[in-house]
Amino acid sequence: MTRALRFLPTIAISSAVTMAMTFTPLAAQPAGRVITTADYDRASAQLAPSLTGLVVGGAVSATWLPDDRFWYRTAGPGAGEVVLIDPAKKTRVVCDAARSNCPGVPAGTDSSAGGRGGRGGGGGGRGGNTVVSPDGKRAAFIRDWNLWVRDVASGKETRLTTDGETNFGYATDNAGWASSDRPMLLWSPDSKKIATSQQDERKVGDMFIVETKVGHPVMKGWKYPLPGDSVVAMLSRVIIDADAGTVVRLQMPPDFHRGTIGDNITMADYNWSPDGATLAFASTSRDHKSAIVRVADATTGAVRTLFEEKVPTHFESRTGWRVLWATKEILWYSQRDDWGQLYLYDLTTGALKSRVTSGAGPVTQIARLDEKTRTLWYAANGREPGQDPYFAHYYRIGLDGKTQVALTPDVGDHSIQLSPSGKYLIDTYSSPDVAPVVALRDANGKLVMPLEKADISKLVATGWKPPIPIKVKAADGTTDLYGMMFRPSNFDPSKKYPIINNAYPGPQSGSVGARSFTSARGDKQALAELGFIVVSIDGRGTPGRSKSFHDAYYGRMGRDNTIPDQIAGMKDLAKQYPGIDLDQAAMWGHSGGGFITADAMFRFPEFFKVGIAESGNHDQRQYEDDWGERYQGLVEKLADGTDSYDIEANQTFAKNLKGHLLLAHGTMDNNVPPYNTLLVVDALIKANKDFDLLMLPNQPHGYGTMSNYMMRRRWDYFVKYLLNAEPPKEYEIKTITRPTP
Repeated sequence: MTRALRFLPTIAISSAVTMAMTFTPLAAQPAGRVITTADYDRASAQLAPSLTGLVVGGAVSATWLPDDRFWYRTAGPGAGEVVLIDPAKKTRVVCDAARSNCPGVPAGTDSSAGGRGGRGGGGGGRGGNTVVSPDGKRAAFIRDWNLWVRDVASGKETRLTTDGETNFGYATDNAGWASSDRPMLLWSPDSKKIATSQQDERKVGDMFIVETKVGHPVMKGWKYPLPGDSVVAMLSRVIIDADAGTVVRLQMPPDFHRGTIGDNITMADYNWSPDGATLAFASTSRDHKSAIVRVADATTGAVRTLFEEKVPTHFESRTGWRVLWATKEILWYSQRDDWGQLYLYDLTTGALKSRVTSGAGPVTQIARLDEKTRTLWYAANGREPGQDPYFAHYYRIGLDGKTQVALTPDVGDHSIQLSPSGKYLIDTYSSPDVAPVVALRDANGKLVMPLEKADISKLVATGWKPPIPIKVKAADGTTDLYGMMFRPSNFDPSKKYPIINNAYPGPQSGSVGARSFTSARGDKQALAELGFIVVSIDGRGTPGRSKSFHDAYYGRMGRDNTIPDQIAGMKDLAKQYPGIDLDQAAMWGHSGGGFITADAMFRFPEFFKVGIAESGNHDQRQYEDDWGERYQGLVEKLADGTDSYDIEANQTFAKNLKGHLLLAHGTMDNNVPPYNTLLVVDALIKANKDFDLLMLPNQPHGYGTMSNYMMRRRWDYFVKYLLNAEPPKEYEIKTITRPTP
C-alpha cells in the first residue's frame, strides 16, 4: 500500500453537496497561541531537500577487478577522485587521469555498483519494457497481449505467440494495483527458451477512477479482483522456444496470481537448469497458506511435484529460493521453527535433506551461494546480542550448517559487497544516530583497512538532532518493541508536549522503516519542531522478527491492527521520558497507516484525540484480493448475514468517533482506490459525526505534486487541534537553503 492543490475556502467546501462533510468552525475554538511563519520555516528546514546535501561521503560503490582489487569514485573533499584498493597489499592509490598508476582501471569511466550481483537471465523487465536474453542478442517484449522478440543487432521483430487477447495476455504485469508494460518472464541460460505465463483476467471484476477536468471526464478502468470474488487472475504457465516459436503449456491447472515474495508474481519463483531442459518453479495458493515446488520438462511440459509447505497463517519467503543443479538440491526458506531459516531439499525426491541456518533471528537475504565450495553468505536480523533486533548483519556458513562465521562485528545496520573470490567484503554500516562507515574486511570479518566515513559536520552545525532509538513494552507487558522518537531541537523537559504517533501496521512492513542512517525521515522531525513529540513504533504484526511476532494479528486486521501495542508503547515511553502529554495523543499515517489511524480513532476514542488518515485501505473488501486474503484469510460468510471482513472494516465503527479526524485521498489512486475513504465518509455522515475531508484531484497514491500541500495541511491540523494554536495562513513548504557553516 505501501506505494499543488489550490486552497479551497472552508465555506465553499463544506457547502458542496458532493463532498457532504462538516467542519468545526475556527471561531468555536478557544483562543490559543499563534504559530508563526518562522516556526514553519524552522520545521521545513528539517525536511530531506534541505538536509541531504549536508551529508558528504560514507558510501563506496565498488567495481571489482578479477584479482580482488577494486576501485571506486570518492565523494566529499577530492570528490570525483578514483581510488584503487589492493586488499592483499592493504594499499590505497589515487589514480591519475590516465590511470597509468592504476593498472586495470579504465580511464574516463564512472564506478558502478559491484559485488551485489544478480541472478541474470532477464529477471522481470530490466531494460525498460524489454527483457534481454543472457547472450544479449534478443529482447522480449509485449505487443497486443502477445509476446514478441526483437533481434538486437538487426531490429527484426518476431511474434512468438498468436492467441493472446485482451485481458488474456502473455507475460503481463497488470493484476490488482500492479500495472506496467514490463514483461514478466525469465530467459533460459542458453538464451533459447522463455518461461512465463498467460494471465487470464477476462472475467475478473473491474475498477474505475475518473480524472477531474473541464469537459467530459476521462475514466480509467482496469482489472482489479477483490477479496471474495469468485473469479480472480489466473496464470497458465508456459515455456516458449524462441527459435522455433513454439509454446509448451505446462501440464497442470492454472495457478493463482500469487508469489512467494510479496503480493505479486515474481520471476524469483522460476529457476532454469543450466542446459535449459528443466524449469523449477513455485506455486502459491490463493490464501498464501501453501507453497508447492515443482519441476517441469521444458520440451514436453510434464510437471512433477517435489514438496509442499503449508502454514496455518500465510507463507512468505524473505530471501527467495535457489536450485543447485549440479548437486540436485534446493535451498529453501521456511519459518517452521518460528524464525526464517534456510534448508536443503533433494531436487530428485523432494525430501528434506538438512538444515543450513539456525538460531534466533530471521535470515533476510541470500547474499551469495558458491556451489563449488558449498558456501553461503547471508544476512540475518537480531543475531547480535544487545543490538536493535532489526539491524542486519552478515554471516558465512557451509551448506552443511557448520563453520558459521560472523562477518560484520560492528554495531549497526549492515550491507556488504563481496569480492569475486569471496576473500574480501566491503562492509557499510550505520544506525539512525550514527553516520555511515565503510570498511574492508577479510573472509573472516577481520578489518583489513578503513575506506570511508560520512562527514556530517555541516548537518550537525545546523543544530540537527538524530532520532532517539526507543525500546518499550507491547500490550502483553512482556514483548520488547523498538522504534524512534523525535523531539523539538529546543526540547524543554520541564514542559509537556502532545505526542503524535506516525504508525504503519504492516503486515508487510513497519512504522520505522530502515535502521540505517539518514538525515531526515519524512517530516517526523519537522513536525516535532512545531512543538510535538513524534514517535514511530514497530508493533507486533510487522515483519523482521519471529513468525509469531509477524502473525500477531493475523485474521484480526481491524480488531488488533497493532493499535494496542502502539498505546502500550506510548504509555511506557511516557514513563521513561519526560515531557510526554498522553492526554493529547494523536496518530497519523498513509495507506495502511491511514487504515490504522481511522481504526484507532474509532476503537480507542478516549485515548486518541486527533487523527489524520491518508489514503487508507479502510475495508479490505475494497482493496485488491491478494492483500486481504493473504493477511485476513479468505472471506467467510457468517450466520448473521455479515462476513469475516465486516468486523475489521473501519466504517463499521465510524459511529464511535469523538475526536478530530482528517481523511485524505488522491482521486486517481490506483493502489488504494478512493472509495475506501468514501465508505468511511458515508458512515460518518450517517452517524452525524463532524470530520474533515481533503480529496486531492488527479493525484495517485503518493499525492505527487500535491505532497507538500498535504504535508502543510497535516502540520496545520495538529497545530490547531493539539496546540490550540493558529497556524500561519496558507504557508508554502519550500527547501530551506543554508549558508555553508
